Amino acid sequence: MSLQRLAALRALMASQPTALAAYIVPTADAHNSEYIAPVDARREWLSGFTGSAGTAVVTPSHALLWTDGRYYTQFQKEADLALWTLMKQSLPETLSMEKWLVKNLVEGAVVGADPHTMTREEWTPLQTALSKANMQLVAVPTNLVDAARAQMGPAPPPRPRNPIIPLSVKYTGKTAGQKIEELRSKMAEKKAAALVITALDEIAYTLNLRGSDIEYNPVFFSYLVITATAADLFWGDGVLTEEVKGHLKWEGVELNGKPYEDIVGHLVAMARELAESGDCASSVWLSSDASEAIHRAAAGGDGVKTPLCLISEVSPVALAKLIKNDVELEGFRNCHVRDGIAVTRFFRWLHHQLDAGVAVTETQAADKLLEFRKNESDFMGPSFETIAGAGPNGAIIHYAPARDSSALIKRDEMFLLDSGGQYRDGTTDITRTRHMSGGATPAQKDAFTRVLKGQISVGSALFPQGVKGNVLDSFARKALWDVGLDYAHGTGHGVGHFLNVHEGPSGVSWRPYPHDPGLKPGQILSNEPGYYKVGEYGIRHEDLVEIVAVTKDSPHPRAATLLGDYDGRGVVGFHTLTVVPNQRASIDVALLDDFELAYINAYHKRVLETLGPILEARGLVEDRQWLETECEPISRG
Repeated sequence: MSLQRLAALRALMASQPTALAAYIVPTADAHNSEYIAPVDARREWLSGFTGSAGTAVVTPSHALLWTDGRYYTQFQKEADLALWTLMKQSLPETLSMEKWLVKNLVEGAVVGADPHTMTREEWTPLQTALSKANMQLVAVPTNLVDAARAQMGPAPPPRPRNPIIPLSVKYTGKTAGQKIEELRSKMAEKKAAALVITALDEIAYTLNLRGSDIEYNPVFFSYLVITATAADLFWGDGVLTEEVKGHLKWEGVELNGKPYEDIVGHLVAMARELAESGDCASSVWLSSDASEAIHRAAAGGDGVKTPLCLISEVSPVALAKLIKNDVELEGFRNCHVRDGIAVTRFFRWLHHQLDAGVAVTETQAADKLLEFRKNESDFMGPSFETIAGAGPNGAIIHYAPARDSSALIKRDEMFLLDSGGQYRDGTTDITRTRHMSGGATPAQKDAFTRVLKGQISVGSALFPQGVKGNVLDSFARKALWDVGLDYAHGTGHGVGHFLNVHEGPSGVSWRPYPHDPGLKPGQILSNEPGYYKVGEYGIRHEDLVEIVAVTKDSPHPRAATLLGDYDGRGVVGFHTLTVVPNQRASIDVALLDDFELAYINAYHKRVLETLGPILEARGLVEDRQWLETECEPISRG
């Protein structure tokens, strides 16, 4: 099918008013969402590659896909390698998409893309690079992959429009009215006549509403335009339920519902009206992550002599929701306890099943874990598709077991489980790796322990408030780097509050996050180093951590040794939220120093003291006993 789909796309490229020398197909929707709905899964339809990141480029004779190290193994399993070339963008010798196009296309070549699927930050540098080479980047008004899907059948599915769910201030800690007034104050400072919010999680956050239009992400397809006197939500057919209206009224918001498809026309009309004031007296503020199409519309489209001035920078909503308030933070702490109960019960169950000789597949394990999470209060669903990797599948970083070919989890292999939950009071994301008989090989124990050392190094680090997250990345890798090992993904990502499990603009990675404002108390990040031996096993340890202010008197393992506060900048560190034991049997104690050994024992003591009484109160005696064994202190004897 990939050959037929490429042929259909190439025919459409050739039929454009000016034939396209290349067509770009990002993994994207019109809102720059990381995870997308089936209606927007164009790159997947075209290439067969199902990973959540990657950009395809199709020319009359080539089909290439750029993706990062998380997906190399997956791409080679899923794509037709006779048709598609993998461009390993994590490797320094790999040409970027811009450089490849400039090198391989002839002067005068026209490159096409759907401007709704590329941000202004992506569009502008590509346009500049092509222009310098006497090439052209054009906005193709109709998405050519959608047209090819319609020709070949079946047509793309309709865009989801599931019910919108109000989220009480009991969980959010701040009303939507307060949030909008704070945004209007920021607009006044910027002298912006309007703020256009395009990211789905930012809209959900601002209005204290949630949805289910994208699987695992509690968001709904919409745009939000805020002015000094109005707030317009472009959603579905524009009709809001009485429940949503009542929620917004109580929270002090007067919201006008308008059809989703009207956003471009609304922005063009607004821009033309504002442009009449002239001299950039009125500007429109929008995120640089908004699509090129929205930027063009907000500037007035083709109908104004002088395009309206735009303020295009990191969204104020992204910066606001990055710092969780006290209610949100308390929710994160509480939901991690409930999630810890579910994950602990699952691992006890899985070991019991395998020890009894019962066959359990990866998908059966994921389903059982979901059962345990459903028993916990305020659980709303998984926060992403569970990665249940048995043996060699654990080395596929973003592996997802298929129901019709799910592998058996074997007692003599490593098993990597990366999963998370959406709760009304927070979002969880945890990875634990276990050898299912406890008999890991020396090499596996070595890797397991080095990854754990890296996680401890990050989790116990102290650093100046405001430092960028990428500064911490090497801490996680040092124990692996010492012996020539590494992993091909970042070390930490931000996490939303009952929102997207991956949340910007901060994170910890070998590549700097471009809009990272610096780490401050109240942020939630993951701490997840790993190691992957392709074809054999994968190891990853992941906790979520809360950034906290630290003084000499704080309950932080390194607080007592503080001599200063970085000349007044302030000391911050991490508090680990996740409460699930690591597998003691897979730790090589000889690799641990005294601090690391004490750290692990203190963590396991906290896990037992936190979860033990809850399990006991519920009468879950076997789960309580299993946890107690897993949390026994480790010694060098």
